[in-house]
Amino acid sequence: MKPNLIDARGRSCPEPVLMTKKALELHSNEIQVIVDDTTARDNIKRFANNLSYKVEISEKGEDFVLTLRK
Repeated sequence: MKPNLIDARGRSCPEPVLMTKKALELHSNEIQVIVDDTTARDNIKRFANNLSYKVEISEKGEDFVLTLRK
């Protein structure tokens, strides 16, 4: 797994947001986060937007892949 790829599937909020926050501290230009829950997807998107990140969301089966870029 790439260091800027965060797999937060199966985890309940706020853990996916906290994982995203930690990853952004290490890889501030771009990260990808995989979640399988719409609440986590929405919370991460809101968190990233508050930090002025552009968020792209794609669906892969049951999962959502969020790409966060500065």
